[in-house]
Amino acid sequence: MIPRILLLALTATTVILADTKPAAQLPLNARVAIIGDSITEQKLYSKYIETYLLACTGRTDIKCLQFGWSGETASGFKAREENDLNAFHPTVATFCYGMNDGHYVPFTDAIGKDYEANMREVLTKAKALGVTTIIAGTPGAVDTKYLSKPGATAAQYNDNLAHLGALDKKLSEELHTGFADVHKEMEDAMTKAKAALGAEYDVCGRDGVHPGPNGHLLMAAAYLKALGVDGNIGDITVDMTGASSASKGHHATGSNGSAEIESTTYPFCFDGDAKSSSSTRSILPFCKFNEELNRLTLHVKNLAAEKAKVTWGAESKEFTKAQLAKGINLAAEFAKTPFDTKFLAFMNDVATKQNYETAMIRSLITNFRNFTADVKEDAEFASALEILKKKVVLKQEKLDAAERQLLVPVKHTVKVEAVK
Repeated sequence: MIPRILLLALTATTVILADTKPAAQLPLNARVAIIGDSITEQKLYSKYIETYLLACTGRTDIKCLQFGWSGETASGFKAREENDLNAFHPTVATFCYGMNDGHYVPFTDAIGKDYEANMREVLTKAKALGVTTIIAGTPGAVDTKYLSKPGATAAQYNDNLAHLGALDKKLSEELHTGFADVHKEMEDAMTKAKAALGAEYDVCGRDGVHPGPNGHLLMAAAYLKALGVDGNIGDITVDMTGASSASKGHHATGSNGSAEIESTTYPFCFDGDAKSSSSTRSILPFCKFNEELNRLTLHVKNLAAEKAKVTWGAESKEFTKAQLAKGINLAAEFAKTPFDTKFLAFMNDVATKQNYETAMIRSLITNFRNFTADVKEDAEFASALEILKKKVVLKQEKLDAAERQLLVPVKHTVKVEAVK
């Protein structure tokens, strides 16, 4: 007979394992469609996802395209899904609906039933269209101070969104897709941030619904984790009595406390100040972005002193021998990095491409479905539409190629000096 205490431990472990869903993995030559409503069309979390996947993973085979549509619900995307996705043929898709599906009122069974039915059709159709990696994302959250809707308080609407998110999780388990708990990521960080910085610090936007860069970084984090990225940007080892070395994505030379490094894999870089909701940096103390997704780790070997000064780029900080032996995260410890300028230039170009994608999808591609009869009846008309589609897709591909030209190696130096 198994002792009761062991039985309880085994039962608890079983429950934890049953509730743990492994992250999806980005397939080779992934074509990532980032899909959602006006929050997606803000092109912030989508920009962060694309920037991260291209600059921070070390992979060059990934392509992204955003499909955000202001005011859209799951049923709205369902109507355009086949037409619009066939312009890009994604193999990966992230979904973020629910904010509008909840109708800004308290949750009802009818709202849940309608949302579940529409999302089931959306996810099933994506599979039928050849999307092999699907992330069912929950809706985000609304701001506990700034939401101003006549139908529900912020607490009531966050409860509604949590119910819809639970339905997304249910569908992900039923349909064997990935799952991103965007709502929890945002609510957890919002609670901590407002406790520290005050209720006026908005995480979900001053309109209560559309986040600024801080909230969008949380959204990106939820999807990146669901996509299975490991967060290991690289490892750099400085030997105080020998040669420096680095992991894949970084080439190091130098010795005796100094490393000259050339990196093709970037850490994610942050903008703005530490208190403004319009900056990505301000949310970092209240989430685990750097710990889980952004680890550029420096190890120092054979340090004789109990402390050392580390200089990276233009900034210096002191650390203990124990900290340096264990490894410090350069991306988290240093407010300014040697990657900042090139990272920002690349991300700005991602934004340019994604702005074009909004016009390409909303103004042109999605309207092709209005001419189904003409296409069937008139071969010349069908050919003309196909040529037009190829032209805009070619322009998108040129913008994609242009942004990649900005991902050039970054040369930087790490210097470690013993502090007596």
